[in-house]
Amino acid sequence: MLVTMSCKTNNPTDTTRITNPVVTAGEKEKIPKNSEKNNKIKFEDFNIVRTIGTGTFGRVLLCQEKATNKFYAMKILAIADVIRLKQIEHVKNEKNILLEINHPFLVTLQWHWHDSNYLYMILDYVCGGELFSYLRNSGRFTSTAGNFYAAEIVVALDYLHSKGVVYRDLKPENLLLDREGHLKITDFGFAKKLTDRTWTLCGTPEYLAPEIIQSKGHNKAVDWWALGVLIYEMLAGYPPFFDDNPFGIYEKILAGKIEWTRFIDPIAKDLIKKLLVQDRTKRLGNMKNGAEDVKRHRWFKHIDWQDVVNRRLKPPIIPQITFEGDTRNFDEYAEIEWKPPSFLGTEEQKLFEDF
Repeated sequence: MLVTMSCKTNNPTDTTRITNPVVTAGEKEKIPKNSEKNNKIKFEDFNIVRTIGTGTFGRVLLCQEKATNKFYAMKILAIADVIRLKQIEHVKNEKNILLEINHPFLVTLQWHWHDSNYLYMILDYVCGGELFSYLRNSGRFTSTAGNFYAAEIVVALDYLHSKGVVYRDLKPENLLLDREGHLKITDFGFAKKLTDRTWTLCGTPEYLAPEIIQSKGHNKAVDWWALGVLIYEMLAGYPPFFDDNPFGIYEKILAGKIEWTRFIDPIAKDLIKKLLVQDRTKRLGNMKNGAEDVKRHRWFKHIDWQDVVNRRLKPPIIPQITFEGDTRNFDEYAEIEWKPPSFLGTEEQKLFEDF
């Protein structure tokens, strides 16, 4: 759930991840961020329940606001590590983009602040857990289930791109299920507002588009490539490009050769092929009609897209939830005592004075 880069083993059935640093209908009315409360809120206003996600320079905690007893996800980033790993721009982009967006399939940022050592973001707690966990447990999804999740992602990507935002980290680990079973895209650490192209190498190796690997400059087309990889992984149980190490993965992505499994039906296969096009100018989703080309594909012919936005479709998986702060759908993590990681000078602290 935090900024990580990951790769899998060369066994397509092994889903172990190895981390490496490297109001229209259906939309909620924009929730005003309470600037007065945002300025006064502090770590001590919350009871910490437990860790629900970890990353390279921080973690996500389930917390409960003392004043309201409401549960939230608290993302904590160590400023010293953010600076050391040169993630300053990414972290600022994440906060600014989360403040701007509001959509039923995207996580909502409620408050943000910092102290002398940490950056804090309070997000809605999405209690159903990661889609990755459900995929890992089931082995693969049916075409019907994959179609449902893909449809909600298409709507979310269409919205982000309309805002000029490229997401750049689509993968099962960053897709959460809410208590009704609908998706919420989380972790905007690699997201960026674009007017043209960007050249930053970031993302998860198996999901990187060719133009990112080749440093040609990339735009929103990389999200449609990643959707093709995700649909393949949901239906097959493993990604189309995998290897022991990232460089092997990159070679296979650039070669563009895919071994097709019998579990992927011909119509889904056709959509995946049109998303995994090396030439981004011919990639579905990135042509003249944008996301409409994806929506009109035969795999989605039965979909009423307004029903998707309004969350009227029946989810294939309903998470087991007994109360709002239920954490059974998240992995267990070793807890740590929160202490200042290192001394920060005045200049370092100024980097985040507007956070």
